[in-house]
Amino acid sequence: MTLATLAETNQRKASATVGLIFNIQRFSIHDGPGIRTTVFLKGCPLRCRWCSNPESWHDYPEIVTNDLKCTRCGRCQDACPTGAIVVDSKGRRINRSRCNLCLDCATVCPTGAISITGSYMKLDEVMAEVERDKLFYENSGGGVTLSGGEPLMQWEFSLELLKACKARGFHTALDTCGYAPWEAMDRVLDYVDLALYDIKHLDPTQHRKATGKSNRLILENARKTASKVRTWVRVPLIPGYNDSEEHLRRVALFAREIGAEKVSLLPYHVWGEAKWSRLGRRYPMKNAPRTSDEHVARCQSIVEDVGAEVTVGR
Repeated sequence: MTLATLAETNQRKASATVGLIFNIQRFSIHDGPGIRTTVFLKGCPLRCRWCSNPESWHDYPEIVTNDLKCTRCGRCQDACPTGAIVVDSKGRRINRSRCNLCLDCATVCPTGAISITGSYMKLDEVMAEVERDKLFYENSGGGVTLSGGEPLMQWEFSLELLKACKARGFHTALDTCGYAPWEAMDRVLDYVDLALYDIKHLDPTQHRKATGKSNRLILENARKTASKVRTWVRVPLIPGYNDSEEHLRRVALFAREIGAEKVSLLPYHVWGEAKWSRLGRRYPMKNAPRTSDEHVARCQSIVEDVGAEVTVGR
C-alpha cells in the first residue's frame, strides 16, 4: 500500500466486509500445521505484560516510530495540527497525549521514520493476499490462520473471511485468547478447522494481574471450543509467572479434561520489546530472565508426565 492511498483506506470502518489488519505474514510455520498465511487483526481485550505484538492492542490505526530513519526534516512537525511533534537539534519528540491520531505525520514522512500500523482492508483485498500461496497450502497441509490481537474483536469480519477461505478449500485456524462472547465465538468456530487456544494462567488473580482481565470467560469458552473443534492449548512460558511445575501440571490436566489434542509451549522471548518503545510505551518486563533450553525441556517433561501430548514453539 502506498502513502497516497493511506488516507483513503483509513477512512473505512471495520465491518463484516472491512477489517482492520496490521500484518499479513506469508510462509508462517508456527501458527498451525503446514505452511500458512497468518492474518493479524488489530484490537485485543487483554494487556499481557509480555506481549510481542503491542501494536495489536488498539482497535484503530496508530503511529509507530523508527528514530534511526529520522533525518529531522521537520515535515511531521509542520503537518501536526495539535503541536504534538517537536523537531530540533536533539531529534524528534512526540507528545502522544496531544496526538489526535490524524496520521498526517506518517503520510508526509519521506523516510518511514513515522509510519502507520493498522490499515482497513476489504475482504477481497485480504483474500487476494491469502490466495497467493494456495499451492503451498496444498503441498504442505497448511492453510490460513487468523491471529492478532484478538480476531474475535472483529468477529463479523473474521467470520466472513473464514467463510471465504473454506469456500476455496483452505484449512483454517483461529489463534484466540478466548475472551469473547460465546454467541460470536460459536458462529466463527463453524468455519474453523483448528483452534489455537491461549491459556496464560489458570489462577484468576494471577491472570488479571498480568493481563488486566479475569480468566473465567476464557476457561468457560475453552471447554466449549474443545467440544466443538480440534483444539491445541497454547501456553506462553513466562519466567516466574506460569512456568512452575505445579501450574504446568494443572494446565496439562485441564487440557486433558477438555479434550484438547495437545499442549503447545511457547518460550518467552524479547522479540517484541523494541515495538513498545516505537509505540511510545515502556516495556514492563525489561529485566525478566531469559528462558533456557534446559528449563523448556523440563517444562515439556512435566506436561508429558501428566499424559498430555506436548510440543514446543508451535
